[in-house]
Amino acid sequence: MHHHFRYWLPFLPEGVPAELTTPAEVARFELAQALPRIAPEVTVDIILDEAMDEAFRIQRADDAVIITGGQRGVLYGAYRLMMNLAAGEKLPRSHFQQPRYALRMVNNWDNADGDIERGYSGRSLMFEGGRFDYDPVCLCDLARLMASVGLNVLCINNVNVRNPAHRLIEDWLPELAEVAAIFRPFGVKLMVSIDYAQPMRHGIDTADPLDERVQTWWNEQCRVVYAAIPDLAGFLVKADSEHRPGPFTYGRNHAEGANMLARALQPHGGKLVWRCFVYNCQQDWRDQVTDRPMAAYQHYVYLDGQFDDNVILQVKNGPFDFQVREPVSPTLLAMPKTNLAIEWQLAQEYTGHQIDIYAMMGMWQEVMADLGSDRIMAMAAVSNLGRDACIFGHPFAAVNMFGYGLLSWHPEFADPEGIARLWAKLTYGLEQADEDALVQILLESRSAYEKYTAPLGVCWMVTPHTHYGPSPDGYEYQTWGTYHRASRDAVGIDRTASGTGYAEQYPSELRNRYSSLETCPDNLLLWFHRLRYDYVMRDGRTLIQRIYDDHFEGCEWVEAAEQKLAALPLPEADKALVMERISRQKKNAREWRDVINSFFYRFSGVEDAKGRKLYL
Repeated sequence: MHHHFRYWLPFLPEGVPAELTTPAEVARFELAQALPRIAPEVTVDIILDEAMDEAFRIQRADDAVIITGGQRGVLYGAYRLMMNLAAGEKLPRSHFQQPRYALRMVNNWDNADGDIERGYSGRSLMFEGGRFDYDPVCLCDLARLMASVGLNVLCINNVNVRNPAHRLIEDWLPELAEVAAIFRPFGVKLMVSIDYAQPMRHGIDTADPLDERVQTWWNEQCRVVYAAIPDLAGFLVKADSEHRPGPFTYGRNHAEGANMLARALQPHGGKLVWRCFVYNCQQDWRDQVTDRPMAAYQHYVYLDGQFDDNVILQVKNGPFDFQVREPVSPTLLAMPKTNLAIEWQLAQEYTGHQIDIYAMMGMWQEVMADLGSDRIMAMAAVSNLGRDACIFGHPFAAVNMFGYGLLSWHPEFADPEGIARLWAKLTYGLEQADEDALVQILLESRSAYEKYTAPLGVCWMVTPHTHYGPSPDGYEYQTWGTYHRASRDAVGIDRTASGTGYAEQYPSELRNRYSSLETCPDNLLLWFHRLRYDYVMRDGRTLIQRIYDDHFEGCEWVEAAEQKLAALPLPEADKALVMERISRQKKNAREWRDVINSFFYRFSGVEDAKGRKLYL
């Protein structure tokens, strides 16, 4: 059994009785299970007010508590109350919450063969051998984990829809409906990734969105789908991206492509989530004019205001592809008349594969500060789940799913230390000094990982295809359009007005901040500027010395973290896994340090000012 399935809810038993069919029934059951264990003196009443929908109010008079809300609201309120009590937090006399974003989604990249694209926690929880294959108790507990932090939509299959996953909305509908029924009592709706060219599997010789045969096929298929699952959240689409079919094939723009599907969903209340990960993945490396991070803005911003009301454009948090360090995507700042979702990646594709510790809360806080919470109306994140004994791969990767739920509910709850501390209290219940040590490791982990990997905003120095471990030239001469252009004298790309012009896609405040060497943050210097190795940084160090120092410091942090973790009194299964992973992280950090430092040493010929070993 998945002994880590109840992360941050250790006070609840496994599974929920199948006869519970509504969120309010689940709320009452969960409270009845938890209160005797965590606060036997507290009594709770639930009052349904359907008009409140997902909002809730908790009112307290001494040890008597009343939770008022809609069906999902009272469930969210119940979990919030249980977690507060379990963490020993004082409750205010009256406490009201409602979510900032209506759609708060987890995207699984699961394939029907059981493989997970960019999955680092084992096989799929949903599929195996080209069919549905799941443990209903595990899916029930996943629904519970999602609801406990306010997540309300699960897209169950990979955006790169492979055979036979297209059958989810065709002959697999009865099974899909059974899965939807497992999640429904927790207020979680399913969404499905579809193949844009699906009508071509049915004798239609085109997927042109303006062809009436294509429109008719989708209209009829949506009718069939919603007859089986009336509360399906909708469809997720990746089109015209990385060899996926889409409207560009037929000379149509993405508003025409998206609106055709949205109109088929609209009578049923369904949403169309349209991913904006579109760029030329066949770029000649000799082409120094085309700049890949500019692509989404170029493909979408001119269409602002042309998308139907039930279309949501899903835009990655940065303009590249979930790199260790990216600025906020300018597309998110430039489409005020369009529904936008920000897409994060809980799966640690470029951030350590759930082997290396990498708590993401600081990244979210920085991006949201530049974004402003009124720019978007939905949240999505690629999941970090799998069938391993620890479903997050690394026990500490659970903090990212936990924190993502709180962020999606409302950015005001996205304080990195608050998330790390609450998660640590609920999960481990350590003595204060041990809790402090764990929280410190989590909060420092992102900066440490960034230090020992690619320097100062340089991207793509990873091993091609697997994306774990260093390969400084791994993508430099490939077709994906991702270059650092290191030479004997300099490194980085000029993306200001005098270079590729990428910085011009930003509103003036960010454009000015990034374009000036005086105000550009250190960790984005080489993203926006090309600099000589002898460039003197604000702290007086040369650029090359800063690169050396960062890589040595990042590696030293991992060595120190290993010692601290060895002293923590974690549960036995967690402790064994944590120590096994930190030992692999130490090897990875050492490899990054020596490969990247040697790479720049060989180009620059500059010794480390502190006399540390570099390799020619």
